[in-house]
Amino acid sequence: MTSESRRGSLGAAPLEAFVAERHRAAFTALAAQQLPRPLKTLRLLILGALLLLVAFLSYTPWVQNAAGDGRVTTLNPAERSQTLTSFASGRLARWHVRDGSYVSQGDPIVDIVDIDPQLVERLTAEQRAVQAAFKAAQEATRTARLNLERQRRLLEQGLTSQVAFERAQILVNELSAKESEAEASLNQARVAVTRQTTQQVVAPRDGTILGIRAGDMGTLVRAGDVIAEFVPKVSNPAIELYISGLDASLVTPGRKARVMFEGWPAVQFGGWPEVAVGTFGAVVSTVDPVVSPNGRFRVLLVPDPGDAPWPSNAYLRFGAQARGWILLDTVSVGYELWRRLNGFPPENSVGAAPRA
Repeated sequence: MTSESRRGSLGAAPLEAFVAERHRAAFTALAAQQLPRPLKTLRLLILGALLLLVAFLSYTPWVQNAAGDGRVTTLNPAERSQTLTSFASGRLARWHVRDGSYVSQGDPIVDIVDIDPQLVERLTAEQRAVQAAFKAAQEATRTARLNLERQRRLLEQGLTSQVAFERAQILVNELSAKESEAEASLNQARVAVTRQTTQQVVAPRDGTILGIRAGDMGTLVRAGDVIAEFVPKVSNPAIELYISGLDASLVTPGRKARVMFEGWPAVQFGGWPEVAVGTFGAVVSTVDPVVSPNGRFRVLLVPDPGDAPWPSNAYLRFGAQARGWILLDTVSVGYELWRRLNGFPPENSVGAAPRA
């Protein structure tokens, strides 16, 4: 029997096994080689780490957020920075404050006197004269009404004419008009005296004098001139946050947020707000429907009543810088990485409750 016929009778598979066994017998050193135990352990560790990574990416929750920078402000326009103006023209007489002074509501800031030192006396004399004229007009009107009533009774008894009654009625109307004119003149005189006698600018509410613009004593000012910058005490703070247009459509009033203030030590984890340290809770109040001049959308945040209160005014100054994270929907870490690598917007599942 030839070798070809023997190979055909043995088959292809047994022949290959026979050749491999002869090769192992020929190369004894190769057959003795085994994978070292450390490498086996490392292989198991790598495999376990890959499995843990897959489980972490698939099942670990991640809270999507819309981050932005802003500053501390207030929703009450009366608590924003404002200017104090002079109510009447005159000369500065006395300053009661200086730059940085803290004032309470009603505290005097500056006294202003008129250029004419005799103006107040003359206005007071005019007021007395107008007041006397008003009292005379009142008395005349009262007498005319008594006469009208008398003429009405005489007319009913047939003891006077209709013409006399009508004349009495016309006289009452004329005297009533004069009385009204005298009353208006008296009110004007009182306003003029009040403006000159109470030319004192007072603090509209509690706050701090930021800067005095007018000069020293003897400086002339006109009505409406700015004399000082005033920053009220903020009792209802808010945050003016600016976010990108990619996230603006997903932010709605009522969304929860976390904020961090400038100068206040904090550590924020965007995807896990529950482990953040030093941050404070907030709620979205309003979202501007149009873009701001800086190309971003403005969002107003107010303190969350169910969270810790914000820092006091000693630390939370008006205009201080702040950073915020508006909490959106909850997804897996793997999905969040995939979304960011592809540049996709966050989830927008309507009705999903954001994790606080």
